[in-house]
Amino acid sequence: MGTQTIVLIVILLYMVATVVLGLYLSNRKKQKAAKQSNDDFLLASKSLGPFVLATTLFVANTGGASTIGVANNVRTQGLSAAWYVIAAGVGFFVVSFIAPYFRRSRSSTVPQIVGKRYGKACHVFTAFTSITALFMATGAQVIGTSSIISLLAGINFNTAAVITTVIVILYTMLGGYKSVVAANMLHIVSIIFGMLIALLVMVHNPVIGGFGALFAKANSMSATHPTGLNLLSMTAVGIPTIIGYIALYCFTFPTGQEIVQAYCSAKDGKSAKTGSIIAAFISAIFAIIPAMIGLIAVTFIDGFVTQGSGRNAMAEAAINFAPPVIAGIVLASLVAATMSSASGNMIGTATMFTNDVFRPYINKGKKDEGKEILVSRLTMVVIGAIALFVALVARNIISVMMAAFALRSAGPFAAFVCGLFYKNVTVRAGFLSILTGTVVAIIWIFVLVPAQVLGKFSGLAAMVPGGIVAFITIFVVSAIDKKLGVKPAPEIEFDT
Repeated sequence: MGTQTIVLIVILLYMVATVVLGLYLSNRKKQKAAKQSNDDFLLASKSLGPFVLATTLFVANTGGASTIGVANNVRTQGLSAAWYVIAAGVGFFVVSFIAPYFRRSRSSTVPQIVGKRYGKACHVFTAFTSITALFMATGAQVIGTSSIISLLAGINFNTAAVITTVIVILYTMLGGYKSVVAANMLHIVSIIFGMLIALLVMVHNPVIGGFGALFAKANSMSATHPTGLNLLSMTAVGIPTIIGYIALYCFTFPTGQEIVQAYCSAKDGKSAKTGSIIAAFISAIFAIIPAMIGLIAVTFIDGFVTQGSGRNAMAEAAINFAPPVIAGIVLASLVAATMSSASGNMIGTATMFTNDVFRPYINKGKKDEGKEILVSRLTMVVIGAIALFVALVARNIISVMMAAFALRSAGPFAAFVCGLFYKNVTVRAGFLSILTGTVVAIIWIFVLVPAQVLGKFSGLAAMVPGGIVAFITIFVVSAIDKKLGVKPAPEIEFDT
């Protein structure tokens, strides 16, 4: 039996185990309740303790971009590619200070929280940008999983993408958020320990000869790198990009539905804060693992530096330098990362559509548990189809994710923070800040970066300029409204 066949079998067994475990544990919990509500289905009955919440946050954020994307970017950024995930740890730590407010807000979506302070227009606009961003983010995860299945099964990418999408839709639609949370306990073990074990095995392959030999060869290759890149540098990506990554997560975690939904599913505010801090440390420590695997591919696979665009560094490193079963474990962990993120995104989109569109505007404010669960499941099918389209037309995971992050966070972040802590903010200021921040981010991504007019700032995440403009707008407009006698927006009421 060939290496690729063994690896593929391990991955398929892992995928089956994930689905079976998630559905089994989900069904066990359902049987304890007389009737499953939509909050049970989409928010795991708001029962997550600190450690389970931490694993959910980490796995929700650790998708294709944080694993496959980081490893691939080592060829152009060296080990500094790890900053994409280190920054996530910083983000989780910063957001831990406001995490309890999510749980205490009696909300389940970002648009709901924004709408409570600023009204219907902000509610609808934020829901639209957030849902659109999750379409893109889910597509990025489909890209990651499909690239692995395509490589191992010998089928074309498009076919692999269809198969991946169908599996994720079925798994998420049948089990709901409890199924996703239950499976995350398996995912975090395979992602962290599976990748770590695989890294250690690969590094000690006789061809590589240990960490000393790996670093020595990376140093020698740096001298002849086409762009003069120091492969071992932790700053080669550039200070503006590092700042941009940190800002990206600090902005996007409070406004990203898959993250906010996890916080809202905590059993209390203290669990939300503690879980976020635990997730911060896990993320920061994990970051170097995919970067090191990417370094192995770049230094020991011939031609990867010049011909690695569009290839999967982690998959190729595992197949070339690890025994078949170990390679299967590391690639199964990648599938775990991408599938779990895709599931979290689907759940998040279904929650927003049901709570922010269907119930208030289509069902005229009436709560109907059975109908809402049906709508939630149908929404998952729709997002799966749109995510599949995104995956078929775009192949760079991190680029897709950066665009998604900017779209959902550049505008709403300022309004969200000021909505929580600034008493004098007005409704008009909130709406204009969301609008201007989003427009600036879109122009940055689709006009200024392609035109190559930003110079050394081209690596700066679009949400940084978008967020700065949004903050300026909200404070200036609020000050003008105050002089005109306009009353501040009504404050959000929190549970004690």
